[in-house]
Formats: sequence, C-alpha cells, structure tokens
Amino acid sequence: MKRISLLLLGFILLLTACTPAENSEKNQLDVLNSEWEEIEKAAEGQTVNLYMWGGSDSINNYLDEWAAPRLKEEAGINLNRVPMNDTKDIINQLLNEKQVNKEEGSMDVIWLNGENFKLSKENDLLLGSFAEKLPNAKKYIDLESPAINTDFGEEVNGLEAPWGISQFVFVYDEAKMKNPPQSMKELQKWVQENPGKFTYPAPPDFTGSAFARMALYELTGGYDQYSSPLENEEQFIQSSADLWNYLNDIEPYLWREGKTYPESLAKTDQLYANGEIWMTMGYDPARAATEIKNGRFPETSKAFVLSGGTVSNTHYLSIPFNASNKAGAMAVINYFLSPEAQIAKQDPDYWGDLMALDPEKLSEQQKEKVNGLFDGDSILPIETLANHRLPELSADYVEAVEKGWMEHVAKE
Repeated sequence: MKRISLLLLGFILLLTACTPAENSEKNQLDVLNSEWEEIEKAAEGQTVNLYMWGGSDSINNYLDEWAAPRLKEEAGINLNRVPMNDTKDIINQLLNEKQVNKEEGSMDVIWLNGENFKLSKENDLLLGSFAEKLPNAKKYIDLESPAINTDFGEEVNGLEAPWGISQFVFVYDEAKMKNPPQSMKELQKWVQENPGKFTYPAPPDFTGSAFARMALYELTGGYDQYSSPLENEEQFIQSSADLWNYLNDIEPYLWREGKTYPESLAKTDQLYANGEIWMTMGYDPARAATEIKNGRFPETSKAFVLSGGTVSNTHYLSIPFNASNKAGAMAVINYFLSPEAQIAKQDPDYWGDLMALDPEKLSEQQKEKVNGLFDGDSILPIETLANHRLPELSADYVEAVEKGWMEHVAKE
C-alpha cells in the first residue's frame, strides 16, 4: 500500500513538473509560421488579456456580455478586458517593457490606430505581420482597400487587423434645439447665441482632437492640402492660425466660459445627460440610440453630421511583441472578424460600430441582418454617413494639431 502511494505521488509530481514546460511551449507557439489548425489548438484554454480604452459602457458591454461568453463556449478561450484611460498608456507600458527586455508581457491584444499605431510600428512594439493568416480576414475583408491597408496614412503591413469603422457624429437634444448647425461657422454662431451650452473634450483626448481637425479642414480650405506628409510642424502651426483663432473665439461662450474643458468624452456625455450642455459628440454613429436605450441620454436625442462631412477612420486590433498568449490572441481577433461578431458589434443594442467586413462578401441572409440594424430617428442612415465621410490626417498632423491646441488655446 505504501509503495502504491509513493508511485502515485511520483506520478503526480511528474505531471506537475511537465505542466509549466507544456504550457510554455503551447503559449510560445511560433504563430507567424504555424498552420491555423495548430494555432486554434494552442489557443484553447488560454486567457487572453485585451488592453483597450475603457471609457464606453456600450463597448464594454459588447465585450463582456456578448463576446466573452461566446469565446469561452465556442473556442475555450477566456477573454479578460483590461480597461485603460488612454491608449497612450498602453504604448508607454510596451515601450518600458521593450526597454527592459521583458519577454512575456501582460498584454495579448491591444486596440489602437493612428498615432499610437505609428509609434508602435516605429519602435517594433508589435508581433509582426499576422492579419493575412486570419481565415476570417482573408474571407470577409478587402485587405487591399486603402481604407484598410493604411492607418492615418501609415502602411499597415499586416501588423494590425481591422476591427471596425468609426465616423464622427454630433448628438443634440431636439427638445432644446430644432435645427443643429451644419458647419463650423454655423456652430460658432450657435455657441455665441447659446453661451454655456457647448463644449468639447480637451485634446489630446481623441474626440476633442477630432473636433479640432474637422475645424481645421473647414477653416483652412479643405483636407486635400494635408494629404502629403507633414514636413515642417512649426510652419503648419503658423499656417493654421485660423483654427486657433476660431477655437479661441468660441472659448468664452463654452461651458464654464471655457475656463476648463472636460478631460474625456465620458465627462462630456455626462454634461449632456445632465442637461448642462445641449450637444455632445463622438466616433460612434449609433451612440445616441444606445445611450437612449440605456437611459442615459434624453429620448429626444438625435445624431447629425456637418454638411461638409465628418472624419472617419478604421480602428484595429494588434498583438504586442511580447504577448504571453499569442495563439489565443490570434484566435480572439479572428473571432472578432467573423460575420456573427461583426454584426453584433454593429447592432446599436450593443455597440453600433460600423463593421470592417466587405458587405459584398456576406451572404444574403447576413446582408439582411445588417440592413435591419439601423432604424429609428436617433441613427443616421448608412448612406448619409457614407456620403459625409472625410479622411483622417496622417499621425504627424494629429500630433501637430494637439500640440498647437496646447500652445495656442489651452495656454491663452
């Protein structure tokens, strides 16, 4: 009996000793050079940490209540959403980990685009070219489209996979204002006639930064002139003087006389929900409908875009260079690009984010589901959004606008 117990103990110790090595081998599969079947098998049982901006309840609910349970059931993967205040915090953490040669980090998937992608690419913070290995990306996404293969003017090169398309919209309370402004000039007049009822998040918050970029387009002669890379930042800031003058002119008429700005979109939304301001804004075309349903926005909330258009961009998911669960990360991103997950993401009952998939690659049944999502007065028709899309500036211009705002608006 004693001998049997010792044998059992030895067997248990052997299993225990093997487990870390087996897990390490499983977690460190060379996913960039492996077949998809191997990746799927290695992903099963892994916990994937998704680091992302956490300031939207609708986005968080989509991931926590819709995506995570299905990933667990269908792929055996545990999705752990890690909210961050700003994507820059994610990039700074990766820069620090790169500097100290940390081989196994805590991040497996990150949500990014624009200047944060450019910084990640320049500093080799990303795993490598993985997007074209994803079955759903190859089947449902036009990876050659300029809207997909460039990110704020930066070549993607497969380092990130498109997750969705965002477009800037304004939201207003129809009970308080019947005819929203259709241009930045009209907005200026409205703000002056309704002091204290408008504000915007302070750049570098990405919503406030986008508001400033749209003003730049209109006030300086359109976006075409910014299609080439930025060569002289100081010259740009000087030539964009009309933008700084505009923002300074409306400042005394903003909420709290412009002496302070909301530091985030969430704070701006709260001011709107409380009735302190009569307009809010953001990159989510369905946000008015979503917030009405959740009981946060007045039922008289409606979305609108400027007649000259609003900025639109693609946002992406990527894998850090030192992800501990690379196979799981690839499986999660592939699942997020499935028609099922993309249609649910576009549903305003969850997020309302426009899908990254090519509609022509969907089945007729899937197309019907998509076309039935955007109903109601609080959501603009898909055609209206598509006809009013403006391209984003390159990441260099984004940084210059944010720097110019700090120098010529915040400090004056």
